[in-house]
Amino acid sequence: MSALKTHPKVYWIWNHRMWCLEHIPEGPGQDAETIFGWKQKAWDRELFVVEKMLDADPRNFLAWDYRRYVLASMPVPRPESAELVYTSRKIGANFSNFSAWHQRSKTLASLWGQGKLNEEKSREQEFELLRNAMYTDPNDQSVWMYHRWLVGTDGSKELLNREIAAIQELLDEQPDSKWCLESIVHYKRLLLKNWVSGAEAGPLISDVKSLLHRLEQLDPARRRRYRDLAHELDDDGTRSKQ
Repeated sequence: MSALKTHPKVYWIWNHRMWCLEHIPEGPGQDAETIFGWKQKAWDRELFVVEKMLDADPRNFLAWDYRRYVLASMPVPRPESAELVYTSRKIGANFSNFSAWHQRSKTLASLWGQGKLNEEKSREQEFELLRNAMYTDPNDQSVWMYHRWLVGTDGSKELLNREIAAIQELLDEQPDSKWCLESIVHYKRLLLKNWVSGAEAGPLISDVKSLLHRLEQLDPARRRRYRDLAHELDDDGTRSKQ
């Protein structure tokens, strides 16, 4: 613990703690129930330790990885709904905590997969959470990455159009927001890839090219990337006509 406080981002200190947990001695002459209780207390204590480490540095990705390990390995599993509450608290304290958003995506996917949470209702609640985060800091990358993940859990044409319109409203207020522009480009390209083709694709391709040109001006360090994306649109358009 002393080494961990001094060097909280050294892999091998965390790995050694894993080894220690996996080799907790059972002790002589103890019955099975006592042994089980002793081991559970050790895992509970370890979860407390990692929460203290994340209080000190909420973005310590090694601590988040370790937290996932502890939660997955505890003799008595902790309810995943409790992890949603925990990530909500961390995100509420700092919207730019990418590790907390990532942990939230893992937790939601698991709850949805087990049928323990209404996917449609909780997805809409997540979009509301994201709206607040986007308007609070439209330049924060973590929020936009989580938004892409959330959109990808549905990916319908209706949802894509809705989210494009919502981001456009924010872009109208923040015309120099790189992430607004990047996201609209990403979602319109998804429309072109999966939903729009032929004559209908022309206006959409023109819109995306215009957005990419704006991104070149706002983000000149990545101008070659934006030009490559524009060229891909030309190639896709040629193929669709053929």
